[in-house]
Amino acid sequence: MNLLILAANGQIARIIEHRILTEPTFKDINLTLGLRNVSRLNTLSNNPRVRLIEVNLDDTDEVKSAMANQDMVFSAVVDHDKTNRPTKNIIAAAKETGTKRIISTSLLGLYNEVPGEFGQWNQQMVAGGLAAAINADKLLSESGIIYTTLRLPWLNDRDEVNYHITTRHEPYVGVSGSRQSIADVVLKIVADPTFAANDSIGIADPATQGENRPVY
Repeated sequence: MNLLILAANGQIARIIEHRILTEPTFKDINLTLGLRNVSRLNTLSNNPRVRLIEVNLDDTDEVKSAMANQDMVFSAVVDHDKTNRPTKNIIAAAKETGTKRIISTSLLGLYNEVPGEFGQWNQQMVAGGLAAAINADKLLSESGIIYTTLRLPWLNDRDEVNYHITTRHEPYVGVSGSRQSIADVVLKIVADPTFAANDSIGIADPATQGENRPVY
């Protein structure tokens, strides 16, 4: 399978790339890694399963070029653009190239689904990018392409993989989670593209449920 990762130098993306290239489960996955400056991933340049390509998500042609011959795309950055250029470019490129599966990074709080004092605090903290994130999720849901929106918690760098998943129709459980956990969810979808298909899922460490602020 061919997997395109956009914004491929992000911390979660790097965890995913390392696991794909080192774990036997993913030995048949080939990676195309799109980022603004490919020199940041120079350590992977000689890996026969890796193709590096410079991609600006706001550039329609660059996104289409990166997506050629890809089975799945993971966008590792939240679309904060007021006109949703990144999401629109990803959808258009997938339709043109025949890419069948999109995984997109987003925020918690898209549906006012985060309860309690933390939910109110989170709503204030993400307010600047919330409208764009809500519309990006809507664009994906109406695209006709199989997609998953990942509603990320407030992230920490803990080593453990421990998370609870909620669907778009359930209250969000937890306030924080590890980047390792988010990477694990993405890899579940890579291993089984039917997992969380056509859903927007919340992901967080259930042990942090009831906290009023992020847990680092």
